Order: sequence, then structure tokens, then C-alpha cells
Amino acid sequence: MRKKVNRKAAVCSLILCVLLCGCGSEGKETITIGRKLPESEAAADHTSSDDTAEGQEAAGGSAPHTVQEIRVYVCGAVVSPGVVALPEGSRAEDALLAAGGFAEAACRDHVNLAERLSDGQKLYFPTQEEAEASAVQDAKAGLIDINSADAAALCTLPGIGETRAADIISYRETNGAFENPEDIMNVPGIKTSVYGKIKDLITVR
Repeated sequence: MRKKVNRKAAVCSLILCVLLCGCGSEGKETITIGRKLPESEAAADHTSSDDTAEGQEAAGGSAPHTVQEIRVYVCGAVVSPGVVALPEGSRAEDALLAAGGFAEAACRDHVNLAERLSDGQKLYFPTQEEAEASAVQDAKAGLIDINSADAAALCTLPGIGETRAADIISYRETNGAFENPEDIMNVPGIKTSVYGKIKDLITVR
């Protein structure tokens, strides 16, 4: 009889526990850590994030390099003299082509076509007659063209001996014609002091 009473008491206790647990959970709010966005909201958020990332990348990255434009006045014996617009870093050959090329009477080897141009520069192409007249005047003035003079002529200049004359010829054969008289100081052994002695006796054509 005692066993039946104890078993019945145990069953009653179990039922009571179930009822108590159920009642406790009904009154409590479930808390969720984190939230899954609806598909539409997630898509919008993803697009917004991508746009933001692209904007930051654009802001943080360097802007594309813009090629600067220069203007050069091309005149003399060319087909279409005038001001031409060229990309920065252009050379005399580019300006000549932009002006239509050589005119029929042009002296074609007077201007160094490999010369790099700068904004606002004037580029004059003489006629063959003008170039020859200039050469005659230089000769009368006793000026030596360092782009064409041989070793004997160069040796007539003060401070220029056989070794330096050979260096001048070697330099222009390797690097091309001198663009300006002062460029002769690029030759080893010819510095400011030597150039000061010969600057009024030399020219370039």
C-alpha cells in the first residue's frame, strides 16, 4: 500500500513540474542575438556597401593622369604656319607634321627634329637660301659650327686641343647634333671656364 502511495506521489510531482515549466516559458520573451535581414533589405544593404567601397577606392586611389597640352608657334618654310596644339612631351617633328610638313623651299636639316618642345615655344624652319645666308654670315664672323667642324677647325678654339676636339666629335656622333652652343659643356673636360673662352666664337646650325 505504501509503494502505491509513493508511486502516485511521484507521478503527481512530475506532472506538477511540467505544468510549472510550461507556465514559466509562456511569460518570457525570447531574445535573439543577431538578425537576418529579409532578402530585399539584404540586397539593398549589399549594394550600398559595394557603392561605398567603390567610392572609397576612387577617393583613395590616384586620379587618372591627364595629358597636358602645349602650344607651339611653327613658322617659316612649312605648309601651314601657325600655332599648333600638341601633347606635352612632343618633339619638333610632331610640330612640323602638325603644320603640314616642309614647304618646297625648306632647308630640311637645319632644325633638330628630335628636339623636345615646351609650351609657348617658337619653331622657325628656314628656307635653303636663308640657311645658306646664315652660314655665310657665321663664316664671315669667324664663328665655328660645332655640329659640322672637323678636328682641325675645333682646335683653333682657345682651350680646345686634339683630345677635346676628338671628344666633341665623338659626343655629337653618339648623341646627335648640339641644340645650343652651351650644350658643348656636356662634353667631358669642357666646363664653364672653357665655355667662357669660346662662347663668342662658336655657333650651331
